[in-house]
Amino acid sequence: MSKGRAVAKKWPLQQLVGIGAVLALPLGLAACSSSNEALVAAADTGFVAGDGSSISIPASERSAPVEFFGTDENGNTITNAEFLGNITVVNFWYAGCAPCRAEAADLNEAYAQWQGEGVRFLGVNTRDQAAQAKQFAAEFDVPYASIMDVADGRAVQSAFAGAIPLNAVPTTLVLDREGRVAHRILGQIAGASQLSTMIKETAAETAGS
Repeated sequence: MSKGRAVAKKWPLQQLVGIGAVLALPLGLAACSSSNEALVAAADTGFVAGDGSSISIPASERSAPVEFFGTDENGNTITNAEFLGNITVVNFWYAGCAPCRAEAADLNEAYAQWQGEGVRFLGVNTRDQAAQAKQFAAEFDVPYASIMDVADGRAVQSAFAGAIPLNAVPTTLVLDREGRVAHRILGQIAGASQLSTMIKETAAETAGS
């Protein structure tokens, strides 16, 4: 799948419900009727393609920090608490999703660029079992863990969908140091530079504080 041009927009948080409604198209066109349902549909029947568009939320308009917990592909417990104080990139994906595979190298590049700079990466696998996630990580040299979010009602997806519409797989979020959603890319990222720009903007908010 070819990379679409990302369209960056800044929206107040209260307008995101309207954005989700515009994006809520029938399965096979773009997305399902609600953010959590979209990821569930993607997990069960195939990926729901996003258009690569992005939104950025001003700090004053962000929702409360997202609280989540789950188990990664190696059986380790992961919670939001361990990411607080860092800028966190959260990528929703699964192994059979073509754009997820296509963007893996760009995510790895961004990870390498920001490693050790107070930036953490986390995957959220919306479909697979641990063995599939491990195989994907080995094939694409993924250096960070992923929460396996199929069991227990897809609790991590639900937690984030309560803060911002997700609507597609893949979806990539950038969280500020408080754990609030600052940026969202709906669909395959346009490249490592797009993600790095969002990380830089978020880092600049607290520079020197």
